[in-house]
Order: sequence, then C-alpha cells, then structure tokens
Amino acid sequence: MQVLASQADHNALVISFCSLCSFFCHLPSLVPYFLSCCFLVLFLRLYFLQSIYCSVFILQSWPVLCVCSFLPFLFKACTHLNKCVPFVVSYAGLHCVVIKGYSKSAGYQPGVSFDDNRFRNSWNAVYVDNAWRFVQCNWGARHLVNAKEAPKSNGSKGHSGKSAHGDSLRYEYDDHYFLTDPEEFIYEFYPLQSEWQLLRRPITLQEFEQLPFVRSLFFRYGLWFPDETTKAVIPTDPSGASTIRITMPLEITNRLIFHYNLKFYDKEGDSCPDGVLLKRFVMQSVIGNSVIFRVHAPLSGSYLLDIFANAVTPAEYLAGDPMKFKSVCKFRVDCKQLQTVMVPLPECASGEWGPAKATRLFGLTPLTHEDALIFASRELEIRFRMQRPLTDFMATLHKNGLEDKRLSKHVQHMVQGDLVSVHIIFPEDGQYGLDIYTRDGTKSSSSAGARNGSSSNAGEKQQLLTHCCKYLINVSRRH
Repeated sequence: MQVLASQADHNALVISFCSLCSFFCHLPSLVPYFLSCCFLVLFLRLYFLQSIYCSVFILQSWPVLCVCSFLPFLFKACTHLNKCVPFVVSYAGLHCVVIKGYSKSAGYQPGVSFDDNRFRNSWNAVYVDNAWRFVQCNWGARHLVNAKEAPKSNGSKGHSGKSAHGDSLRYEYDDHYFLTDPEEFIYEFYPLQSEWQLLRRPITLQEFEQLPFVRSLFFRYGLWFPDETTKAVIPTDPSGASTIRITMPLEITNRLIFHYNLKFYDKEGDSCPDGVLLKRFVMQSVIGNSVIFRVHAPLSGSYLLDIFANAVTPAEYLAGDPMKFKSVCKFRVDCKQLQTVMVPLPECASGEWGPAKATRLFGLTPLTHEDALIFASRELEIRFRMQRPLTDFMATLHKNGLEDKRLSKHVQHMVQGDLVSVHIIFPEDGQYGLDIYTRDGTKSSSSAGARNGSSSNAGEKQQLLTHCCKYLINVSRRH
C-alpha cells in the first residue's frame, strides 16, 4: 500500500505542471486550453496511482489545479512569464521571488561586457524541499535557433517568429531552466543582488563575463572543462595557436558527436580573403573521453568558435540521415600577434580527425595508427579490424594545391575477412588528408542491387556511404 506523496514531490510536480503550461500557452487557438486540460487529467491520475488518499490531495491542491487550467490565458495576458510564476506557485504553498539581473541571452557573444541594459533580464527563485532553486520560464519554453540548426523553409506556416537578429524563435520545452542548480545557473544569469547567486563564494560581474559561454545542452550531456581556468576569451600563442578541451562522461562518450564553426568575431564571413574557409584552421580530435579543438589563426584578429554536439547511436549514424547539431558553448579566440604563417588543413570532410569515431560508431578498430596525426615516408599502410559487418569502403586523398582526381590513383584499399587495409604511395612530400567512407554491411544486398542497375521498391531507401574517419598525414622522405 502506497502512502501520500511527500510534500517535496507534490511541490515539484506542481512546478513541472506549471512549466508545461507555460510552454503550451504559446500555441495558437484553443490548443493550449485543450492540452492543459489533458495534462490536468494526467496530473490527477498520476497522484491517484501514487496514493490511496487521492481525495486528500485534491483538497490540498484544487486551487493550483484550477489556476493551472487557465494558465495559457493568464500567461498570454502577461508580458513576462516570470511575473506570473509567483502568483501561480503561491497556490501550492511555495515561496517564490522575482530576481533581476543580467543574462547571456540572444545577441550576446563571449567577451561582451555588461556595461549597459542590453542584456537585463529577470527570473524566479522557488523554495522547494528546504532549498531555493531557480526557474526561468521564458527560456524553458522557447529558444533561438541559430544558423547551424535552423530548419530549411518549406513554405509551410508554423507558429514561430523571428528575432531582431534574424534567428528563428522555436517553442521547445527545456527542463534545464526549471529548478536549476545554482552552480549551473550562474553560467548564464547574474543577479544584481549577490546573495541570490546562492553560491558559497559569490562571483563578481567581471568574473561572470569571463565564465565560458555555455548553453543548457552542455549540462544536459554532463560536459565539463578539465582546465578550471578556461575563460570565454581564449588568447593564442605567438604562433596563432590555442587549445580548448571538453570532457565527456564515460557513459555517453561512445554516442556523442561534436562539430564546430569558426568565423570572424567582429565582422561577417567565415572565409579568408583568398576564399579558404576558416574552419580549415581548426583540428578537432577525441582522446579518451575528451574532445580537443586546436585553433590556428590564419590572421591576427578575433574569431568566434561555436561548438555543437549531438548524441546518436551507431545505427542512427550509419543510416546516413542528416543530423541536427545544437550549440553547447562558444568562445572568442584572440590573436594579437602572428609570427608564423599558417596554412589550412587539407579539404577533408568536416568533423573530428583520427580513428576514434570509427571505433565508437562503426566498430572499426585501428591496428596500426591510433592517433589523428601520422608522420610517414612516401609509402604508408593503415590497417583496421571490423567488429561488425561493413562494406563498400572508399578512401580519398587530399592535398592543398593538388586535385583530388590526380591523387585518386595513389590510394587503394583491400578487405580480407575482418581486416581492412589502406595502402598509399604519396607523389610528393607535404601534408595530406585521408578520408575513409563505408556503409552498413547488413544492408549491402539492397545497395548492391541499386549499384548494378536493378530496380528496387519505391519505398526502399538506398543507404549512402557514411564518413568513417580521417587522418592528417605529414609526408617526408626523412621519416
């Protein structure tokens, strides 16, 4: 026999329900009212299952349930959701306050100082289970979609808007901003009254500006910076190089994929004057459970490095379907002086260098070269062992100043049982990039039919080759 849920559970559930209603309030027509009623029924059923004293709960909670049923209309009449939250949660017997301060909101970039009112904001603190916790309903109900994750327009009408910066405003529930821990909340919100940081050692506004610019997904994936001195602004050394490291939990390392984008900080564009993309001056690699971004600035000045992530299973990645990456953190990279002329990396597929991705997502274990960087003479052989069926391997070679077509005859691959080998004879010294592609071997029969020109069912989808891994190879006769 179960007993009545604890007051802490009761309060937390009320807060969650209010949060969901704050999201539904942005939907058009009578949809929010209908959905709120549905969740009201679900809300009652949940407590009915938890307790044989459901009547006692209803007597305790009927005021907040009635108010929650009309939350969509209440919130639509309010300019700021955080001003409505104290009114709502007071019916649940909770203490709630409105906090004013600064936030790293839309339009903010790492390194910007809070010397005006552009980024003023307000949020709530709710006293739950003998502790104050933060709530930011606006951010929990919607967020800006930047260019990396923005969906292409298909002409359909949707309930979305455009910000002043041209980004898409997407209404999407994000529970990170409900009952958030103070240690995470301080990365994005700074109260005017330092006691509302709820930290043992409050920080100054300048320290808040220097904190890395991270987003909710950073904490959802459990990421952290192994270097506690990591700042929002990263200086380069005299050669124009800087390094950023992010550590992942071991349990998610095999499913997490990172990407990045590099562009100028104070002007439009992501290409050098000669047309070379700036992202070719960043080398991303994975060592253990850490992802490393090595930036080599091609010119003196400031750059914006945006790091994205997504968690996928090997089956999802092998399917070759487009994936949506969301920003986890941003940095400003400052190169005040440049004593070395940097050359771009070979034009390979985007993403991380090295065989770690091949092992994590493809079950392809390197037998000869485990690092992303290889030093070789004019001839090189790289060998792997397959832990799962793969087929249709393809290897492509790239070098700045040489056409890929000319290099194609210098690389060959061979598959014998579960062993895969790539053999390369380099035409000259220099720096090369090697891309390796493959596809799921369990679906090879349908793919072979398509390649041989045989017909297939209209509903079948041919699996394309998927990028497996890439190497950076420095070639010299002296090696």
